[in-house]
Amino acid sequence: MTLLRSRRLLLALSLGVLAACSDSGADKGAPAAAGAASTLEAARSAGKIRIGYANEAPFAYMDSKEAKVTGESVEIARVVLKRMGVNEVEGVLTEFGSLIPGLAAKRFDIIAAGMYVTPSRCQQVAFSDPTYGVGEAFLVKQGNPKNLHGYEDVLKNPDAKLGVVVGAIQGDYAEKVKIPAGQVVVFPDAVSALSGVQAGRADAYAATALTINDLMGKTQQGSDLEKAEPFADPVIDGKGVRGYGAYAFRTDDKAFADAFNAELAKFIGTEEHKKLVEPFGFTEQELPQGVTAAKLCAGQ
Repeated sequence: MTLLRSRRLLLALSLGVLAACSDSGADKGAPAAAGAASTLEAARSAGKIRIGYANEAPFAYMDSKEAKVTGESVEIARVVLKRMGVNEVEGVLTEFGSLIPGLAAKRFDIIAAGMYVTPSRCQQVAFSDPTYGVGEAFLVKQGNPKNLHGYEDVLKNPDAKLGVVVGAIQGDYAEKVKIPAGQVVVFPDAVSALSGVQAGRADAYAATALTINDLMGKTQQGSDLEKAEPFADPVIDGKGVRGYGAYAFRTDDKAFADAFNAELAKFIGTEEHKKLVEPFGFTEQELPQGVTAAKLCAGQ
């Protein structure tokens, strides 16, 4: 074989390989685009969907007696998803701070953890409209020895330690109120934070009022803990804070999020909804009162 013929053969083979790679890429590209919009269809086909939760009652937690994931966020999701043709919910336990990364990594398809809608989170996920709105609270030792009735009290007392859960909004509140980082103790979950206050690692645990109420309801009589009363919600940017919790979806699943949101809107505020969430401590006072994800994402 001459040198010229060898070069021509090598060129032909190279072009063939490039063409094959190009065709393969086109084949792979089409299903990927379709897959991004087919999470709901895949869930309907499988008959179930995975939700990420952080084991924080009353929003989402494992009920050891029933051996199933439950809570306000989980039970509402079950109703809404069933109406959408998905009959089973499979819980994936995740630390709160890892919920959004876990969603992005497709460890699960919805975050059902009562997650607050905030402008910064709106840049990472697509939120449904909220299912509840609630203020804040502190869990402290009996007698509230350091007299902590709000974030500003922690700021005024350099010896006070404030406990928060990793990734939770309370850490942001502490930062915005300008509580020094050295006064903030980060725990992996609510149960650890409760134990931290009991052990003196933190003087107060900051969480939603519903979370603190639930923890107090589960502590034994004679416990050395109490809910700080009275309590003042933190003032951020000139206004008192009220948090609104919702479901989160991947940004490329917006069609799924919109379909879920449309069904959710038909349910929130109905008698069926109120009866469903009452056992978890939710009342009409916690209804979102027309607040939408769009308003919250815009910082309104």
